[in-house]
Amino acid sequence: MTKGTFRIVTVVIFIVAALCIGALILFPVPWAAKKNRVDHQARIIIPQNQNTGTEDSGDLGEQMAREDSMTAKVPLNEGEVIVSVLNGNFDAYPMEEQFVAYRNLLEAESPIYITFIAYDETTKEYKRFWSAPSAATRPGTISLYTQDLLGDRSICVLLSGMNGLGEHTLTVFHKNTVQINPAPNSGRTNPSPIRGNDTGGNELFSKIAELRIDGNITVRETERTQAYQLGQSKGQSFAIAAYGRDFESSNLLDQVEIIYAYNTGNGLYEQTSRTRIPGTQVEQRRVQEILSSSQAFEDFITGLWYFVTPQGTIDTHQYIYFSPASHEIIFYGDEIQQVFTWQNSTATRYGIYVSSQNISVSTLRRSVDIELESLESLKIKVFEDVRLKIGVNAPWDGSYKKASPPEDSTQKPDVPVTAFIDACYDSSMGKIQFYSNGSYELNSNGAVRQGKYAFFGLQNQEFLELRPNDVRPETASGPQRETYLVQDDNPLKSSGDTGTESKPNTNAASPVRKTLTLLRVRIGVEGIEKLNQVPILLTLASE
Repeated sequence: MTKGTFRIVTVVIFIVAALCIGALILFPVPWAAKKNRVDHQARIIIPQNQNTGTEDSGDLGEQMAREDSMTAKVPLNEGEVIVSVLNGNFDAYPMEEQFVAYRNLLEAESPIYITFIAYDETTKEYKRFWSAPSAATRPGTISLYTQDLLGDRSICVLLSGMNGLGEHTLTVFHKNTVQINPAPNSGRTNPSPIRGNDTGGNELFSKIAELRIDGNITVRETERTQAYQLGQSKGQSFAIAAYGRDFESSNLLDQVEIIYAYNTGNGLYEQTSRTRIPGTQVEQRRVQEILSSSQAFEDFITGLWYFVTPQGTIDTHQYIYFSPASHEIIFYGDEIQQVFTWQNSTATRYGIYVSSQNISVSTLRRSVDIELESLESLKIKVFEDVRLKIGVNAPWDGSYKKASPPEDSTQKPDVPVTAFIDACYDSSMGKIQFYSNGSYELNSNGAVRQGKYAFFGLQNQEFLELRPNDVRPETASGPQRETYLVQDDNPLKSSGDTGTESKPNTNAASPVRKTLTLLRVRIGVEGIEKLNQVPILLTLASE
């Protein structure tokens, strides 16, 4: 081959290669399109409640994580709205699967449905394989989780919640061992998809329990053998206990305990025992008043409640503080304080069911079932959000006794304090501006920090509470506010003092003071504790 011929061949090969590359770009091969269809699934975001009062408390990253956790892998049908999503590898298959709880807005009395979404090896995409209704109807009370309820390492999906009658419900579905239409060489069995709410024919899951009662329902977990833990044998199936009103008794606090056990013969949970549990003998008229409405019960539980140990003693190191007026629930245990926003409450036979959200970690939600045990005690059961693994917390479930009023009835009333002022102060922290709407702004070397504040009186002393807006998630388990004891070194008269440098005061009942000394304190069950930090001097800034 001559040198000229070699050059011509090289040019031709280059042109052919360029044309092939252009053709691949303009006309992609079919398998590329198929791959894109699998990877890019529809993204469905559940509409969020706009009236939670926590719009400013959540971090944007946490909100995005919450949206991702509430996204179905396939589009739902028209009118179907997601209530809860549970992701996981429920049968040890490498592809992620989903249980989705949803309701149908097109139905007048729509129950909460459960659907199972998994990856189909045949079509190479996610599909809905099964759907069925549950006994619950109220979306804000739903708890969705899986558990080895029968001890045979099979999947049981449990959906607990409340219905329109104010009853607690529990619906349990068990994954069938016999499945249909296996996909060849897929490593799993693959049932035929059941579209929409069709539950006829061969089902992937079967209902093994559906309970309704005007009290509460709990799964009685028992310790299983070491052989079960090592995968060598089956474990004992868990029983289900339901507690409700004893209608044969005139005492409103008398209850019945109904135990359900799994019957391997018919594959259903059946009642095995019914026991009457006498309640505290108290004034029935007062009980009727407390349980007459959710508002009456909220007024009754407002305040501090101490945990009662199994030995019957009060544990002052663990308590729950209910404040429906300020929409807050404070949990204190293991020297950790957690503040939750009270979102909504639903009346039950013996009390209320409260849904709450952590003020800093928006993905951390907690439901609290509060029941009247006596005129001085409550029975409380806490349901954590199972989608978020946060480790072991204090055992909140149990009885709580109401904190007694101060023994010193001659104690002076709290000092009259107006919560908000309009003034600007210089301090070692920086320049802090208090606004009359309850907000403040702290400028420290150019870094601006904003939040809410309030002056308040306690035990005839004045305090200042600062609650910053920029609390980070890593401090979510710690204090979410700063409390200071206020020492008034030089008060000004509310009528005004022409010889001072004070700014005009828009609130005549609350004089602006020239200087304030702040001492950092902690207010807890043991009273007011000074933290021995350097005092902070606030000096009224010049105009």
